[in-house]
Amino acid sequence: MSFFKKIFSSDKKEHLDQGLEKTKSSFFSKLNKAVAGKSKVDDDVLDNLEEVLVSSDVGVNTTLKIIERIEARVAKDKYLGTNELNQILREEIAALLSETNSGEATEFGVPSDQKPYVIMVVGVNGVGKTTTIGKLAYQFKKQGLKVVLGAADTFRAAAIDQLQVWADRVDVPIVKQTMGSDPASVAFDTLQSAVNQNADVVIIDTAGRLHNKVNLMNELTKVKRVMQKVVTDAPHEVMLVLDGSTGQNAFEQAKQFTAATEVTSLAVTKLDGTAKGGVVIGISDQFQIPVKYIGVGEGIEHLQVFNKFEFVDSFFK
Repeated sequence: MSFFKKIFSSDKKEHLDQGLEKTKSSFFSKLNKAVAGKSKVDDDVLDNLEEVLVSSDVGVNTTLKIIERIEARVAKDKYLGTNELNQILREEIAALLSETNSGEATEFGVPSDQKPYVIMVVGVNGVGKTTTIGKLAYQFKKQGLKVVLGAADTFRAAAIDQLQVWADRVDVPIVKQTMGSDPASVAFDTLQSAVNQNADVVIIDTAGRLHNKVNLMNELTKVKRVMQKVVTDAPHEVMLVLDGSTGQNAFEQAKQFTAATEVTSLAVTKLDGTAKGGVVIGISDQFQIPVKYIGVGEGIEHLQVFNKFEFVDSFFK
C-alpha cells in the first residue's frame, strides 16, 4: 500500500511487522481453521470467528462489536465469501479504532503551547514503566526537546536506580530523593527544576502498587495537587503503561487504574514477545482512552508512536 510507504519509515514498519509476528501467525492459524471448508460467511463462521477474536485477547465486548459489524455487512451484501473475510476484518477493526479519535500520529512530540508539558506515568511494577519512560525521553530528546525526569516511585530503591540508569543513558537530568521520600515532594522539586531549566517536557514516574486502590488514589491525587502549585494545569497527561503480554490481566489493570485516577493515554509494551497483541484493539475500544505508544522490542528505538493504520496494516499483512 503506497499510503503506508509514504508516511512510515521502512525501519519503523519493519520493527512493527516483526513485533506483531507472533500475534499475527497465531491469529491467522486460528482464523484459517475457523473458515476451513467454508466458502461463505455464515453463522458457523461467525461463531468460530467470535472464538478466534476472544482467544486472541481482543476482549468479549469488542469482539461482539466486530461480529455485529460483520453481520451487518453480510445482511447488506447478501453473500460474502470467506476469502473476503480478511479484508472485512481489517476494515472493521480500523473503523473501530477510529472511534477513539486517536492513533493518527506518526511522530513523537508534545503540544508546544504547554511548557513544560507534564506527563505523569502510572502502572504496576514489571510492566516496563521505567523502560518506557527512558525510551520516551530518548525520542523526545531526538526531536530537540529538553526533557527532565522525576523519580517519584520512592517505594522501591530499584525504581529510582533504574530511572537513573536511563537518565544517564539518554543524557537527561533527573530529580530524585531517597527511598521512602514523599512522592509529591519529588514531583514538586522536579517541576521547579524543569521550570528553572526552561524544559519542554517533564516525565514523572510513580509507584506501581495496586494492593490498595484507595491508597493509590490518595497518593496520585496528592502528587497532582502538589504539582499544580508549580504548573497550574499539571499533569497534562496521565499515561498508563500496560504489559501487552499479560492479555486479559492488562484489561484488569486498566480497570483498576482508571478507577483510581483519570488516565488520558496508554502505552502497551512487550508486544514482540507475545501472541496477545489483539489486546491493543480491545483496550483501545473498551476504555476509549487513546493508545499512544506501543513497545515492539527491547531496543531503544523499539518504542513506537501507535498509528492505527500502520498497526492494522501490519496485523493483516
